[in-house]
Amino acid sequence: MIKAILIDDEERARRVLKNLIETYCTDIQVVAVCSNIPEAVLKINEYQPDVVFCDIEMPEYTGLELLNFFNEINFELIFATGYSEFALQAFEVSAIDYLLKPIQIDKLENAVKKLKEKLHSATMHDRLETLKENLKENVIQRIALPVSDGLIFVELTKISLLDADGAYTKVWLKDGTNILVSKNLKFFENLLGNREQFFRIHRSSIVNLNSIKKYSKAESYILMDNNTAVKIARDKKSEFEDYLTVLRLR
Repeated sequence: MIKAILIDDEERARRVLKNLIETYCTDIQVVAVCSNIPEAVLKINEYQPDVVFCDIEMPEYTGLELLNFFNEINFELIFATGYSEFALQAFEVSAIDYLLKPIQIDKLENAVKKLKEKLHSATMHDRLETLKENLKENVIQRIALPVSDGLIFVELTKISLLDADGAYTKVWLKDGTNILVSKNLKFFENLLGNREQFFRIHRSSIVNLNSIKKYSKAESYILMDNNTAVKIARDKKSEFEDYLTVLRLR
């Protein structure tokens, strides 16, 4: 049985989430329901839960400050939030699970499914720090890349190229190394949609326009700063050149 603690300053929100969990997630036991962070810290120390469902905007302390009260993190976090579209993207790239209010049953079930796959991850603190950093800047700065044995945190400015590799993506860094990530290229296209320097130049490649070393217009390819050559799709060439004009890269 998975032990859970709920934190929300609104009584109705606590009641609704508790009822949903008890009705649709029968392998989760809600051991405590709290209205604020100090109360929750006491209950977490007492019950040692596997997961904490936490609201973000609360009086005195926000949900983002919860981990500040612990030296060692032995539980997963799932946030309940009414945040904007950008903030939800920040949750995604930080590998922090969230439930958008009002909470939908299928979203709750999916969050619990993912929870079971990564209980007690040693990177919970790093994931939350990445989330807070991205939310503070209001722009994605760092991304958590899922790999076979956990997560690798990378600054977006250090990514040169993303190449499709079947159901996976090979993320090339500026130093010439690459990371094989268990997400397809479409995932990254959606994730980086608001970052104008990332451009899908081919069905199998997304490039960081700030990492271009050379553009061969006649031969329709670009050379990245790690010396990787990337073909430009015919139907992307005109749009690509427009991007270069906007970014003053040519």
